[in-house]
Amino acid sequence: MNTSTTIMWFRRDLRLTDNPALEAAVAAAHGNGGSILAVFVSDPALVKPSGVNRLRYLSACIRSLRDAGLPLVVLRGNPLQVLPALAKRVRAQRVFCTGDFGPYGRRRDEGVRRALAADDVELHSVDSSYVLEPGTVRKGDGSPFKVFTPFSRVWGQSAASHMPGPRMDPGTVAWLTTVADEGLPDHASPGGSHATLPEAGEMAAAGRIRVFVDDHLRAYDEMRNNPAADATSRLSPDLKYGVIHPRQLLALLGDHPGEGARVYRTELCWRDFYADVLWHRPDTARSAFTPQMQGMHYDSGPHADERFRAWCTGNTGYPFIDAGMRQLLAEGWMHNRVRMAVASFLVKDLHIDWRRGARWFMEQLVDGDLASNQHGWQWTAGTGTDAAPYFRVFNPVSQGKKFDPEGTYVKRYVPELAGVTKKYIHEPWLDETAGDFTTLFAAGGASQYVSRIVDHAVERSEALARYGAVRAEPRP
Repeated sequence: MNTSTTIMWFRRDLRLTDNPALEAAVAAAHGNGGSILAVFVSDPALVKPSGVNRLRYLSACIRSLRDAGLPLVVLRGNPLQVLPALAKRVRAQRVFCTGDFGPYGRRRDEGVRRALAADDVELHSVDSSYVLEPGTVRKGDGSPFKVFTPFSRVWGQSAASHMPGPRMDPGTVAWLTTVADEGLPDHASPGGSHATLPEAGEMAAAGRIRVFVDDHLRAYDEMRNNPAADATSRLSPDLKYGVIHPRQLLALLGDHPGEGARVYRTELCWRDFYADVLWHRPDTARSAFTPQMQGMHYDSGPHADERFRAWCTGNTGYPFIDAGMRQLLAEGWMHNRVRMAVASFLVKDLHIDWRRGARWFMEQLVDGDLASNQHGWQWTAGTGTDAAPYFRVFNPVSQGKKFDPEGTYVKRYVPELAGVTKKYIHEPWLDETAGDFTTLFAAGGASQYVSRIVDHAVERSEALARYGAVRAEPRP
């Protein structure tokens, strides 16, 4: 074995373009006249909670990199054991990776760093999956931001100066190819997800970027809340696994002034903000950002479980909510406006702990990101960073009427309602032609739609009463 082997440890940076860690690994290998081993470690601690859709997409991203000429080896096991053993086996002197700023990733990387150092191997953490590294955007006094708007002002001043790097040609690198690939765990088990996922890889992402910029960016500010229009970028899975870097998107937006581009920049900023919140408060992955909201009373037991199952399967009797939940099952993805509506419905109408919903999302979403998912749920639940607290209750009917006025989105995912008119599409129980109001038959009478499992007006009052009780409690 060559004594100057360099290991490039791929994680959430599965791309050849603008990959500073890979560039640094290549430079180190060239400087020492050695070769590079590209490796991805399938970590059981991450595989278990990932969900089938993310594992399927991860596999596709790895295949895409290999198709592009990168001899990426997959090994299985705890990185704390796998990487030191691998470094010793190939006589590596250094390991490069992109920084991980999540709670588990930070602990894991520190453990790997110590384990490698015991054998005089260096771990170099380069760059991050964000425009600005979590923990670096701070107030003037050095304290972290707790509210998005002031964070975004400081973020915007620095983000524009970060430009993407070049694409690396795998054919110009001496790769070490003697390590056997162990493959990702089998995730196509019976009963697993059959969701239709997007095509993976840099080329596919580049195509989505072109479509978004050419067809949707100009009107993004007006159309992004219309779930039937498919007017969003659909790049969240690519950002999740680092198939693209947000720097690349910011660079493109710089050539497109206007309100659409400005709003999309804000969406990228939200991603950085939630990562920053989690970096400072890792406890918020599992508990309320606002300590007082820890006392909120949620329902549990068989009745709550039954309602939770109805929500998960898109059988609540509220068309806009059910369409969103069925889109999640069909595609491993859900429109962001609908994500807020279904989250509010679970917490405010069904009175179920936001953490159950967040966990279900992480099991199903192809773009499931811990920081964005957990804090998006907390924003809706009224337990998070947002200044407007728990009394924000989304009306599942008015949300549908406002953002899906023709019922196009609903009919796409709830075919039972295909024959319902625009007037009643979001309130089918009011359609007098439906008979007894508890069961609504679509055209042809082949399928039936469920009746409402709750009355929104009643449950809204209950939610506000529970919020009032928490507010009345003494602050800790």
